[in-house]
Amino acid sequence: MKEIILGCEAKDKITGFQGIVTGRSTYLYGCDNILLSPKIGKDNSYKEGQWFDLARIRYIGKGILPKEVQGEKPGGDLPAPIK
Repeated sequence: MKEIILGCEAKDKITGFQGIVTGRSTYLYGCDNILLSPKIGKDNSYKEGQWFDLARIRYIGKGILPKEVQGEKPGGDLPAPIK
């Protein structure tokens, strides 16, 4: 299995869509997806990130280190897992 590297710049092999890897998900049946968040366009327009199957992704650059964008404490107010 290919490693998911948050913060790296990546490109979808099929569509050519590229951006920074900002999210990951693993489904119960074993499918791994990553979220690519593109840079702002030349006209300052914002494009939404898109999810892609991990097998379709090619890493193309260093991107940004996760520690460069992390806050003082991890985000989210998730409740404790159900036991």
